[in-house]
Amino acid sequence: MTAPESALRQTVVVVPAHNEIAHLPQCLRALTTAALCTPTPVTIVVVLDSCDDGSERLAARYGLDVHFVSVDAGNVGAARAAGFDYARSLDDDGSSPEATWYATTDADSVVDADWLLRMTDVQRHGGADMVLGVVRVPVWRNFPATVARRYLRAYRGGGAGHDHVHGANMGFRADAYWQVGGFRALATGEDVELVSRFEAAGLRIDRDAQLSVATSDRREGRAPSGFAQHLRSLSGSGTDHNASGAAS
Repeated sequence: MTAPESALRQTVVVVPAHNEIAHLPQCLRALTTAALCTPTPVTIVVVLDSCDDGSERLAARYGLDVHFVSVDAGNVGAARAAGFDYARSLDDDGSSPEATWYATTDADSVVDADWLLRMTDVQRHGGADMVLGVVRVPVWRNFPATVARRYLRAYRGGGAGHDHVHGANMGFRADAYWQVGGFRALATGEDVELVSRFEAAGLRIDRDAQLSVATSDRREGRAPSGFAQHLRSLSGSGTDHNASGAAS
């Protein structure tokens, strides 16, 4: 059971990034704004995974609460895991895992200003151990209008709940995350696999169809069988895979 909202002492957001220098500034501006709208301290950890595009030059531009960590994993699951491992190493103020909320998004995604506030609202989510949101594509640049229409018809995200899993929009209690073992080093579908372990452990998951994050419609994604692959499948230029939560 989640601790009362007043007991939440900190929030950590992890952003995996592989050569995302074009997207990271907008992503981080949105996250730092969301952090300012949250009453508890927020630490943002950007995990630069096998980057050779100069992304490290962005370090220190967004304040002391935005940390950049470099790894050479070439694996989104390992990158997300490294971010939370790093955040735990920073926790020297005695905060218990029960009082810490973890969240993760993607470098090509932009959160709303109230994203963290809504995700950590205990009353809204009924004390859930994990909260799963949805994604939206606000601007279609790389696919024709037919793909946008097919995507919107197939994407069930407007009701009371939904059946999607997106690494770009998910959060969970830190103690629950460590209880199930955290993200695994999977090149794709690491988000879906983590959710399955939460379910197997009997932890409570709230699927919030109103908690939305804007993401890009790029054709070439960073994870095999991810969101970009799903969009290509709708255009007939790729095979549809449902292993990834982004495409389910």
